[in-house]
Amino acid sequence: MPPAPMTAAAPPDPAPVPEGFYPRRFGGSGFVATNGPFYIRKLDGGGVQLGFRVEPRHCNPMGILHGGMMATFCDMLLPISAHYLSPALARRFLPTIQLQVDYLGASPLGAWVQGEAQLLRHTRSLVFMQGLASADGDTVARVSGIFKIGRAFDDSADFGAARFAAGTPEPPAG
Repeated sequence: MPPAPMTAAAPPDPAPVPEGFYPRRFGGSGFVATNGPFYIRKLDGGGVQLGFRVEPRHCNPMGILHGGMMATFCDMLLPISAHYLSPALARRFLPTIQLQVDYLGASPLGAWVQGEAQLLRHTRSLVFMQGLASADGDTVARVSGIFKIGRAFDDSADFGAARFAAGTPEPPAG
């Protein structure tokens, strides 16, 4: 009889979300909302960090973060960061043209994964970004991406520029 497949069990007591991170809304349904919750923390100088706790549903059969989930996280990290790093990009839809993820290490079940990105350049039609993601302080992914500068979007929708969960105060600026 073949061995039973490995499944990821929930950690006994998930650690709290690190200080300064606030829930980040992506609408009530859809791919991104389904894969959360995600959290955001504003940084001095205008940037942000994006993060999430690795849950069993994010894991592969070995109990570590699935590479597709890391790619999804990185594909959100870069354009969300661009919204904060450049006023010209703040309310623009930034669909992905190219995304390169280098997987440098594993993110185990229960780990806090967070990332920070840099805006390398933007032209009239393209945005060039890079970033790093870590799991519990260890660098686990390097990412770069190119994004098309799309139409302006209405920030009253439940997606786009960061929207904090109802009842949660917006983090202080700077």
